[in-house]
Formats: sequence, structure tokens, C-alpha cells
Amino acid sequence: MQYLPNIIFAILLTVAIGYFAKNVKKLIRNIKLGQDVDVSNNKKERFKNMAMIALGQSKMVKRPIAGILHIIVYVGFIIINIEVLEIIIDGLFGTHRAFSGIGPIYGVLIGIFEILAFLVFVAVVIFWIRRNVMKLSRFWKSEMTTWPKNDGNFILYFEMVLMTLFLVMNATDVSFQNMNNGNVISQFIAPLFSGMPESTLHIIERAAWWLHIAGILIFLNYLYFSKHLHIILAFPNTYYGSLKPKGAFNNLESVTKEVKMMMDPNADPFAAPPEGAEAAMPAKFGASDVQDLNWVQLLSAYTCTECGRCTSACPANLTGKKLSPRKIMMDTRDRLEEVGKNIDANNGEFKDDGKQLLGDYITNEELWACTTCNACVEECPVSINPLSIILEMRRYLVMEQSAAPVELNNMMTNIENNGAPWPYNQMDRLNWKDE
Repeated sequence: MQYLPNIIFAILLTVAIGYFAKNVKKLIRNIKLGQDVDVSNNKKERFKNMAMIALGQSKMVKRPIAGILHIIVYVGFIIINIEVLEIIIDGLFGTHRAFSGIGPIYGVLIGIFEILAFLVFVAVVIFWIRRNVMKLSRFWKSEMTTWPKNDGNFILYFEMVLMTLFLVMNATDVSFQNMNNGNVISQFIAPLFSGMPESTLHIIERAAWWLHIAGILIFLNYLYFSKHLHIILAFPNTYYGSLKPKGAFNNLESVTKEVKMMMDPNADPFAAPPEGAEAAMPAKFGASDVQDLNWVQLLSAYTCTECGRCTSACPANLTGKKLSPRKIMMDTRDRLEEVGKNIDANNGEFKDDGKQLLGDYITNEELWACTTCNACVEECPVSINPLSIILEMRRYLVMEQSAAPVELNNMMTNIENNGAPWPYNQMDRLNWKDE
């Protein structure tokens, strides 16, 4: 019986980490369903982007209030969880505050943890008010249905409870309070429990300890099902993010070669294609489903924070059109999850379900509403590029289904016939100056 708590703790820890590892494996499998893409270039710049954007939160502070609050929560939550190391050691070996033997430094660390815990709690309350009382419009767009709205609140409640448990655990730890070293916040909470027997305080402290570590392990496994997976994926996503100028389009090499050949006056249109030319042609132009996208785009879908900064900056959305860059990423992730469950249900093989990303999730109207201005790409705090997915799906509509809007077809016909988007003969192009 003496070691029963340690055995229970070890089982809880093993099950939680095992379930998390299982979901991480599934996550990697789903991301690898995407097409291969070479992102091995310029490692120095990629590491710089990861350090500045994911670690340094450089794009978050472009909106100062939300950015500063997010940094408090981010830094506080990460640093406070350093104490999880001590909790794990205590849980496995039956010790109590195993690191307290390092002397005064321990008090300094716990003091910092307590200050951060208080600041995190305050920041989270402000986030909750912004989301539920002030009701900022970007949190209440049409794509923010029951689950996305609840998910955001669930995480806020999680963080409030975890920070409270941490401070209560310290406040009811008699030996820690007697040290009077590091209890910079908990000393003001301890009087709430004054007059209670020491045995009762011990029960409260142990209950807070168990609930705190259990809450952290539950939070860890909740991440896979939540938008807060970006806590982990923001780092690889910013590393693998595009380094091209934002106005650069991703041209297909095979199409570029074909156009160059057509424009070459010395090319023989009846000549046999060079060896290997057929192999260079893609099996499908553009993307109609998640498997047609590249794996970086699928990684981005899982990384989306659903913060809505992209949609709030989108000129098409602001003028009442159906396009929401956030919805593009959410739909891609939802379809990818659906495909993953299909594979799980069919022994590792995908069985055609008669559905696809284009049409069943994202409509043509949404795709053609995009102005390709890159506002969404510029706004995203974790280097997600919704525009790249929109363009791939447009490419599919144009090159595979000839389903471009009439206005675009007219423009392309004019370019083909007149060498310009306008319906004027090349000889008449300058007539406007005589009017």
C-alpha cells in the first residue's frame, strides 16, 4: 500500500504518454498523405523564421493587446510547466518537492512560477471576456460553429483551472509556506484556508497536486483534437513556410516548358516529345482533395490557430463574400481527418467515399472570391498560407474541368487572340488616346 500512489501515478503517466504518442503517429501519417515538396533549401533563414515567429512571437504583437496577452500565456504556461519535471519525480519516487534541496534558487524559481501563474490567469480571463462578452467579430464568423467556439473556451477554462490548482497546491503546502521563500502569490491565498487542521490542508494539497498533473496530461492529449495543436506544430510550420516573395506564383514546370515551346518560332510542333516528357506531366493539375495538396499545406491545416486574423484582413470577406481564409484551413483539416478515419476503418487503405475537399467542403464561389492579395498570408501569426490551397484548387477547376468563370475565360481568350486582357485588336490598342 505504501507504493500504491506511485504505481497509480506511473500507470497514469504511461497511459497518457502512450495515447499522445499514438495520436502523434496518426498525425504524421495524415500529413504524409500529401504530395512531396522540397523544402530543404536555405536552412539558416528557416531557423531564423522559426526562432522569430514561433518562439519569438514576432507576428503576434502586430496586434499589441492580443499579442502581449498571448506572450504572457505562452511564456507563463511553458515556464510553469518546468515544474512538471519535479511533479513527475515526486510522483514516481514518492518524494516531496524533490528540487527544494537546491537551496534559495528553488524559492526564486517557484516565486517566478507563481507570478507567471497569476499573470496567465489574468490574461486568460481577459481573453475570455474578449471572446464571450465583447464578442470580437472574428470569433463569431459563420465557420465558428459549436465546436470551434467551445474549443476556444475549453482551453481557457483548462488554463484557469490549472493555474488555480498550482497556486492552491502551494498555498496549502504547510512546509512550503513555512519556508517563506517563493510563496509570493500563494501567501495571499493561504489565509483562505486558515484555521483548518494540518491533516485537512494536506488532503487539499494532495488533491490539488493530483488534479494539476492529471489536468496537464489531459490537456496534452486534448491537443490533437483542438486548434491548440499549434502549440507544437507552429515550430515546424514556421520552419517549412514558404521563403518565396508573397506575390510569386507556383508555376508547373511541365506547363512552363510547353508554353515556351509554343512560343519558340524554331520549335517543330509535330516533333515527338523529348524522352521523359510524359513522366514530367503531373497526374492531375491542381488539387480537388487533400491528397493532391503537398504535405506542408496539410501541416498548415493542422497548425491553424483559428484566430481569424486572416479572415478579418481579407477584403473579399470584408465586402460580404463567402470566402474566409480561416474556413479554407479548417475545411482542409476536417477533410484530412475524415480521410484519416477512412484509412483507419479500412485497414490502412483509403476507400473512395464519394467525397472530396472541392465541392463537399469548399465551394467554387469561395475560391473565385479570392483577390490573391496575400493579406491572409501576411496576417497569419504562424506562417500559414491559405492562398496556396486556393490557387491549387483554382488550377484544378481551370485545367481539369474548364470551369473558370465567364469573365476569366473571356480574359484568357483575349490574351490568346489579342496578346492582352482587353477585347481590342493589337493594331487598335492605342485608339483610346484619340478619344
